[in-house]
Amino acid sequence: MVRNDLRNIAIIAHVDHGKTTLVDEMLKQGGAFRENQVVEDRVMDSNDLERERGITILAKNTAAYYKDVKINIIDTPGHADFGGEVERILKMVNGVVLLVDSFEGPMPQTRFVLQKSLELGHKVVVVVNKVDRPDARPKEIEDEVLELFLELDATDEQLNSPFVYCSGRAGTASLSPDSQGTDLRPLFDTILEHIPAPEGDETAPLQLLVSSIDYNDYVGRIAIGRIERGMLRTNQEVSICDYHNPEESYRGKIVTMYQIDGLKRVPAQEAKMGDIVCISGLEKITIGNTITATDCPEPLPFVKISEPTVEMTFSVNDSPFAGREGKFVTSRHLRDRLFRELLKDVSLRVSETDSTESFNVAGRGEMHLSILIETMRREGYEFQVSTPRVLYREENGQKLEPIERLSVDVPNEFVGAVMEKMGNRKGVLQEMNPLETRTKLEFLIPARGLFGYKNDFLTDTKGEGIMNSVFEGYEPFKGEIPIRPMGSLIAFESGDSVTYGLYNAQERGDLFISAGVPVYEGMIVGQNPKGDDMVVNVCKKKHVSNMRASGSDEALRLTPPKKMSLEEALEFITDDELVEITPKSIRLRKKILSHDLRMKAASKAK
Repeated sequence: MVRNDLRNIAIIAHVDHGKTTLVDEMLKQGGAFRENQVVEDRVMDSNDLERERGITILAKNTAAYYKDVKINIIDTPGHADFGGEVERILKMVNGVVLLVDSFEGPMPQTRFVLQKSLELGHKVVVVVNKVDRPDARPKEIEDEVLELFLELDATDEQLNSPFVYCSGRAGTASLSPDSQGTDLRPLFDTILEHIPAPEGDETAPLQLLVSSIDYNDYVGRIAIGRIERGMLRTNQEVSICDYHNPEESYRGKIVTMYQIDGLKRVPAQEAKMGDIVCISGLEKITIGNTITATDCPEPLPFVKISEPTVEMTFSVNDSPFAGREGKFVTSRHLRDRLFRELLKDVSLRVSETDSTESFNVAGRGEMHLSILIETMRREGYEFQVSTPRVLYREENGQKLEPIERLSVDVPNEFVGAVMEKMGNRKGVLQEMNPLETRTKLEFLIPARGLFGYKNDFLTDTKGEGIMNSVFEGYEPFKGEIPIRPMGSLIAFESGDSVTYGLYNAQERGDLFISAGVPVYEGMIVGQNPKGDDMVVNVCKKKHVSNMRASGSDEALRLTPPKKMSLEEALEFITDDELVEITPKSIRLRKKILSHDLRMKAASKAK
């Protein structure tokens, strides 16, 4: 049976190529909103972090209608660190809309998501977006996309994928790069023609593969997936089985079921083959499980999610300021929260350590872990994290390390500075593509070579460079990479920072704090460009006497401090330092707070 009244598609692209903006327009023109309804921009980016950063973090389902056909649309993340989200939802769809920026062209994440789609045999509709940009080059982009298809061993059918030229912001589409179009009908028509309708047997025993998990405090886990065959009803008895562990099957009952309509979840009593549904009532359900009929427990194979490449240690906050701001501060709170995250995020790994106070958390990259840290911080958790470290492998007695494919787009005058830094960090140039005023470079570089590079890169390119990376694979260990050239300025005693102490300290380097900030011994208050750690007394007050000296009463001028964001703090610290995370503050500190004990530990290490 073929469901001609339904299409299931995923929108895939590199970060910032305009997926969420295009989905906004598809919903508006697909009748998801009332005529007079006020709709904010990027309506699919529903959580605060997504709206602040302008990126999609979680894959989300929505639906639009066109010519009596329901089009289930899944908006996916474009950032490489959330690739696990993209990999698993591709099992829910019959085809993909590949979005490519009309100036930037295919980028590392474009390659990654397209490769996964082609491996699953999905049909592809290529959308060249932002064609109304003044620097758009749609015809050249079309050639670049076809080259990418060839590189990824696409079939002849996939090579004949249709091209649509869109402006997501204007809500227009056209089948020709030379005309703008008036609405998105050409895109909708192409989707209906080219993306196959779901096929399957409605009368066969039920099979539903769980591709995503949502969590709700009231109903617990909510499983999201597509019905591969058969029908599903509320209050139905089902079997839950796992393809990789067939013996671990158990039974359960569907309590509630929803289908997606626009941005809402609509209660449904039954659903049939091809429908994407959200169901609750199955307490232990997880991503990759198959929900089947009780008399025919046949699990479906599930895509193996790529392994994490970066690890950090999360531990209980033991600084002198511990417990002042956070609501959840104990190791039990921290453990429960980290293991709860595993219910939703299949790319994450959490493991116990020798200490009950700390846990190793592994993810797909620094961004992946920093989003988790920021989310926990906003929920009222207080903890501290170590510097990121890569996860090595050993094969045939050889040490292997993760390698990233780094794509860099910089103005021509900064190419030399980027090449020099890449050489120091063991980057190997793969491709160089000079355009009129800018140059595109592609490197293969060890993942650890990118730690702490982003700030250097923005400085070297005066903020005009664009860099993106995606995991490439494992290669033999490339040797030592020099650590950061700067040292830390460390507070000598506890107290509140004062202008006089800061004025004397700022001669030693750049400060991270201003006057009137509480500090403790061992807290990092700045950076020393000379490369050595240095102890400074930022709480030192001016000696008061009844003598006046020429010039001493002039106002002391402080250089504005450098405010460290969470990502900058994680990039700055070295192995003997930690970032203290609280709901209101991000502080940097030494692992050993006492200056004397640090000196003893350093002399023992020598």
